[in-house]
Amino acid sequence: MRNRTKWAALAAGAVLALTACSSGGDVEVADVDASDFPEGSTMATLAEAGKITIGTKFDQPLFGLQAPDGNPEGFDVEIGKIIAGELGIAPENITWTATVSANREPFIEGGQVDIVVATYTINDTRKEIVSFAGPYYNAGQSLMTMADNEDITGPDDLAGKNVCSVEGSTPAANIAENYPEAELVLFAEYADCLEPLRNGQVDVVTTDNVILAGYVAESEDEFKVVGEPFTEEPYGIGLALEDDEFRDWINDVLEEIFEDGRWLEAWNATAGTVLPEPEVPTVDRY
Repeated sequence: MRNRTKWAALAAGAVLALTACSSGGDVEVADVDASDFPEGSTMATLAEAGKITIGTKFDQPLFGLQAPDGNPEGFDVEIGKIIAGELGIAPENITWTATVSANREPFIEGGQVDIVVATYTINDTRKEIVSFAGPYYNAGQSLMTMADNEDITGPDDLAGKNVCSVEGSTPAANIAENYPEAELVLFAEYADCLEPLRNGQVDVVTTDNVILAGYVAESEDEFKVVGEPFTEEPYGIGLALEDDEFRDWINDVLEEIFEDGRWLEAWNATAGTVLPEPEVPTVDRY
């Protein structure tokens, strides 16, 4: 097999255990307290504490990107704020922890975060380690090249090409398994792929279509997304394994905001400034 990992950037110091407190925003904060939730539940514990730690990405335009003030912004961030608000927790009492693809499960298992909202694809392998609520959005894997590249139009053109993605991600695993003639180049964050793409160290970047669309929107015609999505990537909210009560509660919140318009408002204020209105997903209560 010609597939191999180059330039892996996952040293412990590069994991980005960066945290920042939210500066707040337009979000409903429910008038609730711990007594409104089942005794001993995660919801009661968080409501009693009046604070929550949420893992998200800091390098993905439209979904989770570090703003100039140091706080993240995007669709994932807004979904996190809504969940916190339903616990009676205001945005200023959220601690955001930068969470890259490879450390989402370890952060949940180790208790560094209470939930992860970070373009986090639900799959059976991950379900053995953490639980998921959702999905709250359905994406699909795509490819991004330089705007003048005419050689790559889809995944069947990847043989012998240097393909950049992120360690621990489903797009990287898909390329390794299904397109073994590609040369995988893995980093800790998708943003780390951009300069190698510009200077020709890699030929293409692969991740979910909505993430790539964010980079294209910021690139001033430097990059382009090629072909059609070739996987299904349902984004879920990660939480501790077998915390079924908390998972069911988050699913209830998601179904409520699908119906009352808050989900679409969050989309339109963030990713919807670039991307078309998506279909409302169906929660999978596995």
